[in-house]
Amino acid sequence: MINSGKYGEYTDLYDENKKPTGEKLFREKGTKLAVPSNRYIVVVLAFIENSNGEFLFQMTSKRKNNVWATTGGHVKSGQTSLEAIMEEIKEELGIEIDSSEITLFKTYKYEDAFKDIFYIKKDIDVNKLKLQLDEVEYVKYLSKDEIMELINNNDNIRKTNIDAFLDLIQDN
Repeated sequence: MINSGKYGEYTDLYDENKKPTGEKLFREKGTKLAVPSNRYIVVVLAFIENSNGEFLFQMTSKRKNNVWATTGGHVKSGQTSLEAIMEEIKEELGIEIDSSEITLFKTYKYEDAFKDIFYIKKDIDVNKLKLQLDEVEYVKYLSKDEIMELINNNDNIRKTNIDAFLDLIQDN
C-alpha cells in the first residue's frame, strides 16, 4: 500500500486491554512504528517445532540485521493475530499452514505492543520452502540446546524472541 508516496501498511491501535480503539497508523516498510502513548499495536511470532524437538529458525536478511529469529511480524489493520501469523508464514517461508495446526501459546504486554506467540508442531521440509529473500537468508532447525547457547552467549538472536522461547520450553 502506498501513502503519501511511501510504501507500507496500516496497523490498528489498541487500548491497554487489547481492545481496538478505531484508530490506525501507517507504518512505512523498514521503519519502526512510533506508537502514541497509551496505545498499543499487535505483533505476532510463531515457533514451529518438528517431531525431533527442534525449532525452525531463520537467519534474517542483511536488511533485517542478520540475526536468528522466528517467523513473525505486525498485524495489519483489519487482521486477527491468527490471520497475521498465517500470512507471515506464507510470505516469509512460502508455505501455508492450516489454522487448525496453530495454537496461541501466550500474549505478552509491553510498553507499546501486545505480542501474540503461536506454537505449531509440524515437520516441514526446509528444502521445499520458498524464502522471502528480502527478509530471510536461510532457515535451519535448531535444537533447544543450540538456541540456549545463542541466548546464553548473547549471540546473534533477536532479543524479542528470547522471553517467549524460554517460556515455551519451560511449559513443554
